[in-house]
Amino acid sequence: MTHLAEPLTAPAPWWELERSALARLASGWSSRLSPAELEPLRSLGDRLDATELAQVLLPVALLVEAYATGTQARQNALDTLLASVDARGPAHAPFVIGIAGGVAVGKSTVARVLRELLARGPGNPHVELITTDGFLLPNAELTRRDLMSRKGFPESYNARALRQFLAAVKGGAEAVSAPVYSHLAYDVLAGERVMIRKPDVLIVEGINVLQPPRTGPNKRSQLAVSDFFDFSIYVDARLEHVRQWYVERFLTLRRTAFANPASFFHRYASLSDTEAVATAQRIFREINEVNLVENIRPTRSRANLVLRKGGDHAVERVLIRH
Repeated sequence: MTHLAEPLTAPAPWWELERSALARLASGWSSRLSPAELEPLRSLGDRLDATELAQVLLPVALLVEAYATGTQARQNALDTLLASVDARGPAHAPFVIGIAGGVAVGKSTVARVLRELLARGPGNPHVELITTDGFLLPNAELTRRDLMSRKGFPESYNARALRQFLAAVKGGAEAVSAPVYSHLAYDVLAGERVMIRKPDVLIVEGINVLQPPRTGPNKRSQLAVSDFFDFSIYVDARLEHVRQWYVERFLTLRRTAFANPASFFHRYASLSDTEAVATAQRIFREINEVNLVENIRPTRSRANLVLRKGGDHAVERVLIRH
């Protein structure tokens, strides 16, 4: 048994693999992705190259495939048992993966690369990726509830709609729609939807997807989003590293996306370097750090797999729940 350098919030048995040991899991396997295919998958400021692919992300994909194979075998056995009492036949239940972690830690890169790797795996399964940003409450509603300064906190999401979406996908619905979020507008786009059509694998990426179930007004525990997951990953790093990555990303966005007059954050484009650093540090300290410490990091121990990053954004260790 081992624990992370910053202790997990609950005792749990873990297998710990150093990077070199993890890399050996994929020895002799095809990388599945070319260097040219990697670059569009990398989030701003994140690390993604052929080495990270071969030594970390491909082995993780192979681990996920092993879990998926076991889950499918159990599902097949259950379908056989129920076939005699349910003439409708089994539903097409996808393997659902949750990916969590703080802002700027690189979970979006992990999600996108994993989607591509799994789609190129045995049988070329149909893999879909959804982010929980679309399930944020619209800005108008957040303003009405005085929650704009807590955007990204658990209470800022339409958790019921997200659970209903996952229940429909998990139940084998032909097509399920999800709301669309614009980072440029910093808001949910009214009337716009994305369709998810019977995937074999669904990846759900978001900072708070591993939140435990809450107790409703009747004192009964509600379903949690994570109750729909067959496997979950938490992307982890020390607080000081995440803070630095957030500031670096803010400085890059100031020169790029924020320069667009249509950007919600256009007012930051004219800041000097000193002002931009101070602003990014303040935003992180007052909002993102609070959310990370109070809500996101405490869910780390609920994951099946933890990817622990070093200061250079490279994964150093992997912890796998027994």
